[in-house]
This record gives sequence, structure tokens and C-alpha cells, in this order.
Amino acid sequence: MNVDDGVAAVLFDMDGLLVDTEPLWTVAEHELAERLGARFTPEIKAAMIGHGVDTALPLMLSMLGVPDADPHAAARFLIERTAELLGEPDRIVPMPGSIALLDTLAGAGIPTALVSSSFRVLMDPVLAVIGLDRFAVTVAGDEVSLRKPHPEPYLTAAGLLGVAPHRCVVLEDSEAGARAGIDAGCATVLVPSFPMAAPSVVTARSTVLSSLHEVTVGLLGGLVAPPAGKSRLFMDK
Repeated sequence: MNVDDGVAAVLFDMDGLLVDTEPLWTVAEHELAERLGARFTPEIKAAMIGHGVDTALPLMLSMLGVPDADPHAAARFLIERTAELLGEPDRIVPMPGSIALLDTLAGAGIPTALVSSSFRVLMDPVLAVIGLDRFAVTVAGDEVSLRKPHPEPYLTAAGLLGVAPHRCVVLEDSEAGARAGIDAGCATVLVPSFPMAAPSVVTARSTVLSSLHEVTVGLLGGLVAPPAGKSRLFMDK
């Protein structure tokens, strides 16, 4: 594929898409809930998936029944505790198919970016394991004004790469993250890492897959420029 005629770049989410770090966040979230005298539940986790800390924490505190708790202190605890867990040996595990996909894209000459709502202190340990050199650009959550589900992170990555958003494909594991990609004007692939109801997002330039193993250069190219008259919908598989 000639990248001038197709996919200009692929923009990867991090937690739950590139690496299996959501369990580490969940440990920290359970510990925070216990500190606040509440109980963290799968329903709260599902609601938080894909959100940046600025939107996830108020949501978490409200669902825990402690809306008056200090969100800044709560965010600081989650970030510091998750950073501790990421620093433990063998805690950072690539998601199935992620490394193979990065290698395939590199072989096809398609640049990649890592775009996360996680702060730089959490992204850098992941890059140390996965390889900073695998990405042309990295954008952390504390390097943008607005985090996902706002499109700013993906618009920032496209700008740094010098490519048009509509020629980028976003890979995400959550509906909130997918919404950020779609609102940025990017084609989007959702690979859920957490059970979810049928997403409410509908677009002709997006699809849902069960694994990164299913992502091919041809599929990405088709999303960037769908055949005339053909429409793709979320949850059409």
C-alpha cells in the first residue's frame, strides 16, 4: 500500500489496547474506594473505562456515594499507586497481537503514535517495555488541555505527525476513547477490553473487532477510504 493513498498513521490507545494495564488501575481503584469507606464495583469500572482522570474521578466518586471527596487527592493517589504497580517486575504485559501489529505497520511504512489519557509518569514505564522507538509520536494525558473522550489528544497526535486526521486510524478499547477518535475525524477501530453493551456510536468509518490479531493493513485502508456505497457500523460483527 502506498501510504500517500491510504492510511497516513495509526494512533494507539495505551491502557487495555496496547498493554494489559487495566488490572493495575483496578487494584489502585479498589484501594482508593476502601480508603473512602466505599466499595468499588464492576459497574463503576465499566463507566470509567476510556475516560481521563479529570472526568473519571468525579464519576467514580459519585458512583461510590462520596461525591464530596477531594477529586485532586483521589487522582493523586490513583496515579502514584498505579505508577508503583507499573514499576514492579513483569507487571507490564502487551495485549495479544499488539507487538505483531506494530511490526506489521512498521514493515508497511505506516507511522504510529501512542495516545493515552494516562500521565507521562505512567506512559514512560510502558514505553520502556514496548519500545519508545516503535512510535513516531507519543502524547500523554498531562500534555493536553482536555483528555478523552475529548478529541484533543488525537488531534494533537495528528498535528505532531503532520498528517490529516481523516487519514489516521485510531485503535481503542473503550467507547469513550473511540468517541475521541471519531470526533477528531479519524477512522476508528474498537477492540473492547471490558464487557460492554452495544456502543451508541455509529459511523461509516469505524468497526469493532474482538482482537488486534484481526487488524490488517488492508482493513485499516478500507476504513480510511470505504468503498462507495458501503457503510460500516459499530457492533456489525
